Amino acid sequence: MRKVFFMLVIVLAVTAALSAQSYTVQSVTGRVQREAGNSRVDVAVGDVLSGDTIIHTGIGASLSLKEGERTLTIPAGQNGRRVADLVASGSGIRIGGNVALANSGAVNRTTGQVSTASARASDAAEEENVAAE
Repeated sequence: MRKVFFMLVIVLAVTAALSAQSYTVQSVTGRVQREAGNSRVDVAVGDVLSGDTIIHTGIGASLSLKEGERTLTIPAGQNGRRVADLVASGSGIRIGGNVALANSGAVNRTTGQVSTASARASDAAEEENVAAE
């Protein structure tokens, strides 16, 4: 019983700590909204969101948040989820960093032409002359 109670206290403490954090909106692509009471409000660059903020990202939309030194990118399709839950689970979130394009100089290989069964059958019919009896 003590273990269950102890684990419950830890989970609640972590949840409270994540909810207390604030995230500053760095960039918004597409339609991103947050819930405000019974309505939805568009999210704009410079807004400060708490961990309890429920967001909705439309098709092709994304949201970049800054928390301390970290940059978090929340992709499309995150509808009705709390920011703290997204950060804690890491689902679909890309955490900052720059990706460089590397040119390895490798030659792209393509597959050769593959004929279909009907093409092979018509080729075979042309090759053999069958005399009608």
